[in-house]
Amino acid sequence: MGMGKIKDEVLVFKSIKGNSKAFELLLDRHLKSVYNFLFRLVGDLPTAQDLTQETFFKAWKNLRHFDRKKSFKTWLFTIARNNAYDHLRKKRPTPFAYFEDNEGNSWINNMADEEMLPDELLVRIEREKNISKLIKKLPKKYQIILLLRYKDDFSLAEIAEILGQPYNTIKSQHQRGLMKLRKIIENKFKS
Repeated sequence: MGMGKIKDEVLVFKSIKGNSKAFELLLDRHLKSVYNFLFRLVGDLPTAQDLTQETFFKAWKNLRHFDRKKSFKTWLFTIARNNAYDHLRKKRPTPFAYFEDNEGNSWINNMADEEMLPDELLVRIEREKNISKLIKKLPKKYQIILLLRYKDDFSLAEIAEILGQPYNTIKSQHQRGLMKLRKIIENKFKS
């Protein structure tokens, strides 16, 4: 049997033991989603490419420190996020400027939990073929959370870990993003 179906954590173990093919497979498996995530954070292609290389290099270098009881993908995305934040910190006076609106209000502040959305909307969202296109119409802070959730398949707890935010903040941002997405979808179905 090929290595195609082998779990990430097993590939990590094989990589540590010196199997270079195993790390190549991890690279192939996650390259595109890490690159897309970084592009969404930094907004330009060459930088996203550089940061993607840097992310995989750091992952490879620190493989021995990875806790195999955890998710490799979450760990990898956390490294990517740290690289992006470091880059943004050097580039801008306010490292978290993209978390703020034009008035400089941070959305990271306490958000009121909003009502959960009905299941049928989620079903509709998941069925919607162009979901990524629709999500891209949202403000960046919602895009990142919804794409991590529905495109990269992370749980809200994992997204909180990746973005270094409190779980409740991510939960309310997720709900708020879904509300905005619902409006977009409803308008689309009306027309």
